[in-house]
Amino acid sequence: MSEYPALSFRVPTPEIRPGDSPDFSDVKIPKAGTVRRPAVDADPESIRDMAFTIIRVLTRDGDAAGEWAGVLSEDELRTGLRHMMRLRAFDARMLMAQRQGKTSFYAQHLGEEAVSCAFQRALLPGDMNFPTYRQAGLLIAQDYPMFLMMCQIYSNEKDPIHGRQLPIMYSSKAHGFFSISGNLATQYPQAVGWAMASAISGDHKIAAGWVGDGSTAESDFHAAMVFASTYKAPVVLNIVNNQWAISTFQGIAKGDSGTFAARGHGFGIPALRVDGNDYLAVYAVAKWAAERARRNLGPTLVEYVTYRAGGHSTSDDPSAYRPKKEGDAWPLGDPILRLKDHMIKHGYWSEERHKQAEAEIDDEVLTAQKEAEAIGTLSSGNGPSARDMFEDVFEEMPPHLVKQRQEAGY
Repeated sequence: MSEYPALSFRVPTPEIRPGDSPDFSDVKIPKAGTVRRPAVDADPESIRDMAFTIIRVLTRDGDAAGEWAGVLSEDELRTGLRHMMRLRAFDARMLMAQRQGKTSFYAQHLGEEAVSCAFQRALLPGDMNFPTYRQAGLLIAQDYPMFLMMCQIYSNEKDPIHGRQLPIMYSSKAHGFFSISGNLATQYPQAVGWAMASAISGDHKIAAGWVGDGSTAESDFHAAMVFASTYKAPVVLNIVNNQWAISTFQGIAKGDSGTFAARGHGFGIPALRVDGNDYLAVYAVAKWAAERARRNLGPTLVEYVTYRAGGHSTSDDPSAYRPKKEGDAWPLGDPILRLKDHMIKHGYWSEERHKQAEAEIDDEVLTAQKEAEAIGTLSSGNGPSARDMFEDVFEEMPPHLVKQRQEAGY
């Protein structure tokens, strides 16, 4: 007989399951404005503690507090609010369109609008994002035409990608939006490699990589961290911790690590955590990290603490693995309502202007939708030509593809 007890296998499970009362008492939320703002060139070792707290600017009373506040003008706040409202309205329309059979698939951003909308405003033209399917705000915040986004979702003949991608997997080089991969974590080595190439060529452009909390368990994540750390790539590495990786709670990917941001420590990369539902905090942190990359000070890892209020996608039923009222109990609130309340309190906005903006944005989204659907949807109308599969791949088409295209009748 062994002197040791039998080994046991541990499978982490969320404390709260469907039917239970939601409980976020384990989420330690510091008071807004209490987390310091270090110098951009701070040594990573000197800010290790910032991977275990949450940078917050907006107070529960609607004020902006602390060293991270005061970096946005009234006009910039109004613009940011409208971007988030536009993304939410776009989401609602496209979710409905999917339920009506006009497209095969859609993934919402509900509750996470501040992360991508605010981050994009900290970038400069020419910078490149390597996003997941939940960062459409990077395009919305640049006023990329919603009509084209809808054409891509509907896979009609005006789809800018000519039917080569799944719905919602947009791509626009002109807007610094790299073609989306549905297999997550690929974004990290791609972003790091692009940033290294920018540095090698002596350019001024930086990159940003995006993954969710579940993707941090992928080997691509760790390989990218090694390269980013070794070569001090000018890149911002973003982790959107929305608590759920499809139906798997964030504890599976995190293991016994205190936070996802803390994973940067093993690579000597400065790491921050920020309230992902606080537009002001997200922008300030994004600006700090982007400035660090531009000054050739290397990568920054940023964890956005947020909550996925909707399902993972239209193929998902979140009530099967989490309480139905869990979103209502999320302690960091709604990003749109928080920014709205702040702006109203300080006289930048009003309830009347908000209602007017909602109506204007709804009309704008509906107009784009009608225009896109007039061209076609998945179930009706004109789709991309099969000829497109042969185009835009090689600078000079190889003979065997020329032959295949001719055999296909194109």
